[in-house]
Amino acid sequence: MGTPTRRKSHLLLLLLVTVALVSSPAWSSARGSPATFGPVFEDQPLGLLFPEESTEEKVTLACRARASPPATYRWKMNGTEMKLVPGSRHQLVGGNLVIMNPTKAQDAGVYQCLASNPVGTIVSREAVLRFGFLQEFSKEERDPVKTHEGWGVMLPCNPPAHYPGLSYRWLLNEFPNFIPTDGRHFVSQTTGNLYIARTNASDLGNYSCLATSHMDFSTKSVFSKFAQLNLAAEDTRLFAPSIKARFPAETYALVGQQVTLECFAFGNPVPQIKWRKVDGSLSPQWATAEPTLQIPSVAFEDEGTYECEAENSKGRDTVQGRIIVQAQPEWLKVISDMEADIGSNLRWGCAAAGKPRPTVRWLRNGEPLASQNRVEVLAGDLRFSKLSLEDSGMYQCVAENKHGTIYASAELAVQALAPDFRLNPVKRLIPAARGGEIVIPCQPRAAPKAVVLWSKGTEILVNSSRVTVTPDGTLIIRNISRSDEGKYTCFAENFMGKANSTGILSVRDATKITLAPSSADVNLGDSLTLQCHASHDPTMDLTFIWTLDDFPIDVDKPGGHYRRASVKETVGDLTILNAQLRHGGKYTCMAQTVVDSASKEATVLVRGPPGPPGGVVVRNIGDTTVQLSWSRGFDNHSPIAKYTLQARTPPAGKWKQVRTNPANIEGNAETAQVLGLTPWMDYEFRVLASNILGTGEPSGPSSKIRTKEAAPSVAPSGLSGGGGAPGELIVNWTPMSREYQNGDGFGYLLSFRRQGSTSWQTARVPGADARHFVYSNDSVQPYTPFEVKIRSYNRRGDGPESLTTLVHSAEEEPRVAPTKVWAKGVSSSEMNVTWEPVQQDMNGILLGYEIRYWKAGDKEAAADRVRTAGLDTSARVTGLHPNTKYHVTVRAYNRAGTGPASPSANATTMKPPPQRPPGNISWTFSSSSLSIKWDPVVPLRNESAVTGYKQELDRNRSS
Repeated sequence: MGTPTRRKSHLLLLLLVTVALVSSPAWSSARGSPATFGPVFEDQPLGLLFPEESTEEKVTLACRARASPPATYRWKMNGTEMKLVPGSRHQLVGGNLVIMNPTKAQDAGVYQCLASNPVGTIVSREAVLRFGFLQEFSKEERDPVKTHEGWGVMLPCNPPAHYPGLSYRWLLNEFPNFIPTDGRHFVSQTTGNLYIARTNASDLGNYSCLATSHMDFSTKSVFSKFAQLNLAAEDTRLFAPSIKARFPAETYALVGQQVTLECFAFGNPVPQIKWRKVDGSLSPQWATAEPTLQIPSVAFEDEGTYECEAENSKGRDTVQGRIIVQAQPEWLKVISDMEADIGSNLRWGCAAAGKPRPTVRWLRNGEPLASQNRVEVLAGDLRFSKLSLEDSGMYQCVAENKHGTIYASAELAVQALAPDFRLNPVKRLIPAARGGEIVIPCQPRAAPKAVVLWSKGTEILVNSSRVTVTPDGTLIIRNISRSDEGKYTCFAENFMGKANSTGILSVRDATKITLAPSSADVNLGDSLTLQCHASHDPTMDLTFIWTLDDFPIDVDKPGGHYRRASVKETVGDLTILNAQLRHGGKYTCMAQTVVDSASKEATVLVRGPPGPPGGVVVRNIGDTTVQLSWSRGFDNHSPIAKYTLQARTPPAGKWKQVRTNPANIEGNAETAQVLGLTPWMDYEFRVLASNILGTGEPSGPSSKIRTKEAAPSVAPSGLSGGGGAPGELIVNWTPMSREYQNGDGFGYLLSFRRQGSTSWQTARVPGADARHFVYSNDSVQPYTPFEVKIRSYNRRGDGPESLTTLVHSAEEEPRVAPTKVWAKGVSSSEMNVTWEPVQQDMNGILLGYEIRYWKAGDKEAAADRVRTAGLDTSARVTGLHPNTKYHVTVRAYNRAGTGPASPSANATTMKPPPQRPPGNISWTFSSSSLSIKWDPVVPLRNESAVTGYKQELDRNRSS
């Protein structure tokens, strides 16, 4: 502020300035001209691939910038400014560059657009104009390719001169018979060559390579001459794979590009192709057994060594190569438009990522900028000291590596302005609370920054115990009294001019809390009201604001937990409904007017069930026990009474409470032993805490563990058997589920012996899914009873044995035929058959009898069959033809099959009944009887005799 003498003289000078200075243009002029700004690109040129044979007559490179005043445009080709003469092949249309009848010799190169206006100049990104072409294949005939049938062969494409790259296909004999892309054929998209892993007779023929060029707006294809593939005599020898199409030892790729590696081998049998990443793992979406590994959008994490393996039954061959991923420059930090005061210092910065690391350079108005005088260029940093008006202009930060160049543009506007209060005047009416503090900013627009002084009326204000003028010009008055009322004026000055602005300070009564909220405890789900009353200056409105831990509370939120308890202006009570744990904390009630505020605090404790325990760790893992430890969670203001432990078998098992030691885990415990687990089983554990208010949320699950192995503790169930071929004993059981296996190397140990024998035979059946065992021995007689028992085992030992079950060996067909077979027709379609039963033999369990019947004159092989489901010795056979003689035999059967046939019996079915009804039917009624008369039916020669008549009475009709 200077010495007291100089300060007073300066202040007196300011006081002589009249209030009219506030509106004087000479003193308050700002940047009043229409808004101007430098060029900003809206459209920049793009690289273009132009086909040399195109019929298009022109190429357009776009350039358009937004600017005020509007921009003018220039173009550079290969770094040299172009002379755009009216009527020449190069025309400027707006900002666009139009090239008429472009040719490679004159027009291929790098183009840049420059946009300028009085503020400055910017240059566009570089756009490369290239010319694409594809010549014809050689007209010379191609030599035949000879090999042995069964060998591999490669047919070269030898594509013609071209730019850019091509895609390839091969024709066999004629268009459009294209070679399929199968495991035996492969067309390299790098060289165009056709590979056949193992030739066969179908490969004979004439082959032509089809090459296609894809350019920006045209596609061209050319064919090679046909080359004949001849196959010598078949050679059926098998041979190991030999990789013929190999990817390079190093492949460079840019982030986001598609990368394709090719690998194809000769071999017989046709080799299988497998890919792997030597120093990592393949992404699932690329994993393939095809001759190409394709990465659609390569990233830095895809960098590494890749291996292709070709394998068949005779051997394998491999090739390795490294993918090296690099990246074009990409902005991490860019410059933005900047306004700065004249004479101030400025530091601008930009930063870019890329691989290789980009270099950074700077342009000012399109020209290179180097360190000089007040400007220092340090890579991505640009530093100015004591800015001057000549530093204004357009600046560009340019980052580049061998893969590309990027530009960031911004305008620097250096300002020199006299103080001006029009945007930020001192507030006209400044209310303040008695005993409080008031802060009055003074923020004129000025460049350079203005010197600020304050006055009250005609008194210059100086710093004191109650009054402070801060370095930025803000006036602060503390412990305000009525005597502080009056007019306050801020005076501002810089070398460009002066200005001032005035406001009136009005002192009001202070706001006070008359009833403060009290701290309280509440249980989860209960409600609570916090009181808050206040007094204030009656000329102003009073507002209550509540905060929880300094965050504002929305009392108007629909469905929320907070409500205002009163509508009186001086009462701001807050009600908490259905209190939750999150509602505990420090509550602040603030009573506020436009001039001051007063606040009081209270603490609310919400008591509830404990929070989740943390850090569940599993130790001392045994076969049926583990030791759990955990860390104590929040008790939520109510002591923890006990803990409960739960376990599940991932991934889909349900959480279940487990037995523990101690059985009851007290609230001060942080470890316990879990009992009764299943050996060799995966588990996760969690812990829940409880207090008198309930059980809290569970902890997060522990890491997955597996209990140690133990010998099986449960015997297999479902032991049964029977059936099979002669001389076999088949034993079945129910496979044991995972939870009963208790360890790896699981299987079954079967013991069996003939009933009555003293020695047991054993058989080991590996595999948890095994479910039967077949013992085969020609000495085993049919249906021999065996005693069988089973136990399971794993690599830790054997489990308990099951109870002994009786299982019979395989049955044989009955050896005895039924006797005394008798058959008789009982109707035109049925006959009864009876026989003497066979005696139960030792071959098996008799299940019933099979009746075979066939018409006289037919062969027995055409017989129909019907079986009885039991040991009955008679049966009725239906569905027969009338008046027909049948031969009948009977056989006994069991599970092994049917026995020998009985001697045959014969039976003849009856003629069919008469088909004509009785005629001339009449009837007479009496009081209690009905008399019916009819003409008798005379049977035909092929019908059976009439033995009687059946009468049916329809009561409804008779009535």
